[in-house]
Amino acid sequence: MGTGRLTRWRVGLAASAFALLPSLAPAQQPMLQPGTNTPMLTPSITSPSLPPSLPAAEPDAQLSLSAILSGAGTPLRDGLAWRIFDDRGEGTRPTIVARSTEAEPRFTLPPGAYVATVTYGFASSAKRIVLGGQASSDTLRIAAGALRLSGAVGDTKIPQDQVTFSVFVPVGTNSEGRLVRSAIRTGEVLRLPEGTYHVVSIYGESNAIQRADLKVENGKVTEATLNHRAATVTLKLVASPGAEAFAGTAFSVLTPGGDTIREAIGAFPQVTLAEGDYVLIARHDGQVFTREFKVESGLDRDIEVLAKTEPKPEPKPEAAPAN
Repeated sequence: MGTGRLTRWRVGLAASAFALLPSLAPAQQPMLQPGTNTPMLTPSITSPSLPPSLPAAEPDAQLSLSAILSGAGTPLRDGLAWRIFDDRGEGTRPTIVARSTEAEPRFTLPPGAYVATVTYGFASSAKRIVLGGQASSDTLRIAAGALRLSGAVGDTKIPQDQVTFSVFVPVGTNSEGRLVRSAIRTGEVLRLPEGTYHVVSIYGESNAIQRADLKVENGKVTEATLNHRAATVTLKLVASPGAEAFAGTAFSVLTPGGDTIREAIGAFPQVTLAEGDYVLIARHDGQVFTREFKVESGLDRDIEVLAKTEPKPEPKPEAAPAN
């Protein structure tokens, strides 16, 4: 057999074998249900079920606020304090989420419900605001006025450092029911809700006191001068009228009934007193000296106590025995 015929025979045999390979593979038989000739269903493979995608969260938004006076509508440009609370509903204590002291603040906040509050001195206002994903603005109205106080004796203004004021809200029949603020100085502007207030002015540190009921109106500054009937006296213990005062003297000022009004120590302490009659006691080196004096409104002067001891009465001669 020639080489060419042998090669063609081997190639043909290989091709025949390759063609017979599929028929040699066993046919896949379907799985039958037990005891029956019913084929079992082939489970299908599917992708797992996923929850629906959540909507995109709304972005933070800007809240712009401003304040005006009720009635007049005058914009407030200073003296404001803003606070933003989150509103979680009843029974939940709100928390502060933002603050500002600007006249027209801008806050960047997540969407939700908030309570915006603004204080103007002792007056305030609040408003509930629901913020979405878009910029929002709002205006709060404040019903407020102000007091500006000063003191005087006659036509003479009392120096700022010598007089103070206290402001009260009357409660029932008590004119000093609730203290709003004390130690207020002359010319200071005190912002208050509109209403009637009881003002107490103290000139000096003793009993020179004046009172007044003042009304604060919305959008107005109420200016008031409380007039005292008092004077400032300088206390001295001297050996003779006009002489040098003794240092280290302890003074007590009393009413004619014996109530102590003021005590002071020094060579010449000054005391501001309401007009009226007084008794002055001076103690020095174990000795006590007294005098009475009168205070007249607006008349500042020296009150001198003479350091004189009363001479001791001479003993009376004994009577001669009777015969």
